[in-house]
Amino acid sequence: MSEDELKTEAADTATPEEAGQDPLDALRNELEEARQQVLYAQAETQNVRRRLEKDAQDARAYAATGFARDVLSVADNLSRALDVIPPAMREDEASKALVIGLEATQRELMAVFERNGITRIAAIGLPLDPNQHQAMVEIPSNEAEPGTIIQEMQAGYMIKDRLLRPALVGVAKKPD
Repeated sequence: MSEDELKTEAADTATPEEAGQDPLDALRNELEEARQQVLYAQAETQNVRRRLEKDAQDARAYAATGFARDVLSVADNLSRALDVIPPAMREDEASKALVIGLEATQRELMAVFERNGITRIAAIGLPLDPNQHQAMVEIPSNEAEPGTIIQEMQAGYMIKDRLLRPALVGVAKKPD
């Protein structure tokens, strides 16, 4: 051990009287330091607890995000299928039950989405919001203000307060 290390060790082990300090003051200082360390540890523990509670709450709220994105393609395909059914087929007695069943399935799927906090994003007639809409095309229009959504190519959805999928839209622009 070097001479400096011996001096440091001796200073650390010196009694308060040898250091010229009142023993009661030394104990008070140690108590205050310990009190500060306890307060710091309590605050840190409380912060960790709050962070874990928020993480757990987010995990519960958004656990279905991946599954919901996958099911959106099913909802899109069901909507497309219903959109292309010709009016004659809707009136035909032989296929009417099939159409009614598909519509009921779509309503039930939308109800399941709603129960799980998945909502459709409004688009048509609203100004473009880059946080919810993705502009795919600009369409010349005299009827709508520039920047207004006039066509929806694919519906967008939110899960609780987070974007699940943006709406793919066409936006009005001034004609050339």
